[in-house]
Amino acid sequence: MKYSISKEIHFCYGHRLLEHKGACKHLHGHSAKVLVRLGTEILDEHGMVCDFADLNQFVKNWLQQTLDHTLLLYQEDPLIPILQAANEQYQALDCHPTAENIARLIFEAVAQAGFPVLEVTLYETASAYATYSV
Repeated sequence: MKYSISKEIHFCYGHRLLEHKGACKHLHGHSAKVLVRLGTEILDEHGMVCDFADLNQFVKNWLQQTLDHTLLLYQEDPLIPILQAANEQYQALDCHPTAENIARLIFEAVAQAGFPVLEVTLYETASAYATYSV
């Protein structure tokens, strides 16, 4: 790619990784940062890859509707019936809610919206992150 831009957005989520051998098997949360990178060979009529505001608005809205302040669980998690009975907010995923899979989910949403996404990096912590790219 000749041109690329990146936008950083912050959100919070909770999760647990079933059958994980370490502490991540327990419910816990993250104050996450997502870095979305777009790219193109040719700039638009305004000399941009994409308007930062358009990308920011889409990603923030999508995150608020799907992941932000939500407990992300694998669809086979035995906690789901308990959460349903308590009317708690959660999202059942068809994959384990790892940083890698969450980065892919965001990537797919941005791509489906028509943005020329190259990669999405999800920072679970300041020093631990996963990237999904084309």
